[in-house]
Amino acid sequence: MFLAGVAGVITINGTVIVELITFVIMLAILARYVYPEIVTLAEARQRAIAEQLKEAEQARSEAEQQLKEAEAKLDDARKTAQSVIDAATKSGEQLRQDLKQKAEEESKRTVEAARKEIEAERERAIQSVRNEVASLVVAATEKVIGETLDDEKHRRLIEKAIQEVSAALG
Repeated sequence: MFLAGVAGVITINGTVIVELITFVIMLAILARYVYPEIVTLAEARQRAIAEQLKEAEQARSEAEQQLKEAEAKLDDARKTAQSVIDAATKSGEQLRQDLKQKAEEESKRTVEAARKEIEAERERAIQSVRNEVASLVVAATEKVIGETLDDEKHRRLIEKAIQEVSAALG
């Protein structure tokens, strides 16, 4: 055996050399054809992962920006709603005050109209009583005197009676 030798625990013979040559050839084939393909795939995968991470970071950043914008819009909407509520409350209070004032004015007008109507009725009643008293005075005077008074005497008696009745009523 030409290729055989002993080196302690390991026995070197032809099989080991063939296996070693086969192993080196296999490494050469793998290094030449398979390893570059695996490296290319790994690099492509790494680039894809890096791209996905970059896109995820952009999406997160955009989502945060949109959240901030939505919160700002929500705050604006709350402020607007509060101002609308405040304006409606103020408007309602103003309307209530206006209606109260109009009701008070209407009440005063109604009371004043009723007072004027009562005063007018009183004046009509006084005038009616005066006319009735004048007629009664004339009739009584005609019966007592027994004659018809002339116009001037008649007027004087009526005026005197009216003054006495007015003094008694007023």
